[in-house]
Amino acid sequence: MKNKKISAAFCSAVLLTGCAGGKAESSNAGYLTEAVTSASETAAADTEPVTSAETTKKPDPPKDLVMRCPETVEVCTDLTLDEFITERNVELKDGSVLLSTSETGSFDAEVPYLYNGTEFTQTLHYRVVDTTKPQIFNQERKITHKAGKAFDLGNYVGFGDNYDRHPVLTYEGKVDPDTVGSYPISATVTDSSGNSVSWDITVKVAESVPKSADRIPRVNYSDFISRYKSDRVQFGIDVSAWQEDVDYSAVRDAGCSFVMIRIGYYYSEVKLDKYFRQNLRNAADAGLDVGIYFYTTDRSEEDVREHVRWIADQLDGQKLDLPIAFDWEEFSRFQQYGMSIRDLNDVYAAFADEVTKQGYQPMLYGSRNVLNSIWSERSKQLAPVWLAHYVKETNYGGEYAIWQASAYGRIPGIKGDVDMDIRYLPEPADE
Repeated sequence: MKNKKISAAFCSAVLLTGCAGGKAESSNAGYLTEAVTSASETAAADTEPVTSAETTKKPDPPKDLVMRCPETVEVCTDLTLDEFITERNVELKDGSVLLSTSETGSFDAEVPYLYNGTEFTQTLHYRVVDTTKPQIFNQERKITHKAGKAFDLGNYVGFGDNYDRHPVLTYEGKVDPDTVGSYPISATVTDSSGNSVSWDITVKVAESVPKSADRIPRVNYSDFISRYKSDRVQFGIDVSAWQEDVDYSAVRDAGCSFVMIRIGYYYSEVKLDKYFRQNLRNAADAGLDVGIYFYTTDRSEEDVREHVRWIADQLDGQKLDLPIAFDWEEFSRFQQYGMSIRDLNDVYAAFADEVTKQGYQPMLYGSRNVLNSIWSERSKQLAPVWLAHYVKETNYGGEYAIWQASAYGRIPGIKGDVDMDIRYLPEPADE
């Protein structure tokens, strides 16, 4: 596999520019530009008395100012002023500022720029539009439904939208849940802007729903190490109460160097993992590097910050060798949480910020598909990524610090399955 390097530094950004709800004015070629000198600047220059301390008048802005931008931008996109302004002949005061795109409508961006050592402001008009279709997270093509039970397609399909918190699922066709048979339907998810995605499904109504047989092969930890052994990696595991009592001396002797431990989880209330304190103590005593993860269904920035403070209370000042990872996996029924994909990214940003404030390093956990479709580039740049992709060679194209390569490992010291991980070490500075 391609070795991915990742920097320990965080990517910081200013969150928004000034904007107001004025109507955009059209111009040629789909771009907008504005006169340089505002009325307020002119009035101020004409009415302010000149004192004895004033020896020079504030310079005039450039008469040949060029500052152009697109007429429309997509809602909920991370766009800096450097990216938004497509043509200019002056220096921006701060091109890394993010444009406000959280709502649709017409807006004004007040853009500070520098000219001959003096700061001026230019107003740019733009419209925020929504042309992005909803996402289907588990696009079922065949569904088996138990006869006699009310049929609700939403129980089988997970979906969400970048902007709309409540996209609507409908279907054409008929399903008789009381009569055994096969029923073809066409499902559609539509957002508040009219964007939609459709696909065909066959619903099989049956007397019973068979359970899938477990035919997944297990992987010995020694074979796992042999496959990926390198002087640039360390091997680890991640554990929770599902692994129960772990013999960390045996785990260490099997070649494991680090462990990510679940501290707890949040559904309707936050709960401490039953084995967390035991795992934390015994893993550290065995000499393993330790990090933790928090499984959550947080829907608001306020709640996730409160839960990070709860995590810090449980740690009670204890140092960690590895980050605190954010683990949000409830995508199979994402619509039940009443949030947009942008909302989820904002929740993670609040988590990362609060973890940093508490003196720890954050991390984002996610599967390859979720990292590609749910998490924005800005989110993935906030902190190191912990990739989950259960293949022999991952083709994930982004950067990641840890790769969870299997959920079906077998290692001495643990009864049953355990997730197996690879940690990539920083390359020497001279390379």
